[in-house]
Amino acid sequence: MSKIPVYFMPGLAASTSIFERIHLPEDQFEMYLLEWILPEPKETLKSYVARLAIHVKHPNPVLVGVSFGGIVVQEMAEIIPVQKTIIISSVKTRNEFPRRLKLAKTTKAYKLVPTGLIQNLEDFGKFAFNQTLTQRAKLYEKYLSVRDKSYLDWAIESVVLWDRVEPNPLVIHIHGDKDEVFPIKYIQNCIVVKGGTHIMILNKHKWISENLPKFILYPS
Repeated sequence: MSKIPVYFMPGLAASTSIFERIHLPEDQFEMYLLEWILPEPKETLKSYVARLAIHVKHPNPVLVGVSFGGIVVQEMAEIIPVQKTIIISSVKTRNEFPRRLKLAKTTKAYKLVPTGLIQNLEDFGKFAFNQTLTQRAKLYEKYLSVRDKSYLDWAIESVVLWDRVEPNPLVIHIHGDKDEVFPIKYIQNCIVVKGGTHIMILNKHKWISENLPKFILYPS
């Protein structure tokens, strides 16, 4: 029996190392990791996703996306035939955005985000004045690998301006009830992970590794 190709897309600015603790049965699945590419000037999300889709080399794959990566794989599933689309810590439409993100679109406040600072995360670690901040800075330093300002500006704008309003009923949505970026109260029709935060791909990796195969194999 041929193995099922499963392509993983990380969150905004994140490296593929966020998936290092995810393990699927090797006799059934093959894991492939999609990397962020730099956007063209003023590129639309659809155009960007079309260029990214070239890196998917298998017909009818399973796509798994985390956070902004979840938005990207949903857009990709509109371009290429897929077996399943699974999103983690993400949203299915802009209606699931928290109020602050909806407000950011109206006020254009997202344009004020100092994305240049993310290029200097190592400095943030030096100035962190409590243990929690220091640990978080180390996490960011390890897992946020894309620090190009043009990418960060483009990615933030692409999230805020995402215009999908009708969810794809075939999308499988896994979401933590403690997600601080996309609070569960705004999310509909999802598989709830108790205690899962926005970074549960890291700290709930056992649950995800154990349950992902059945979401892939069983009918939606």
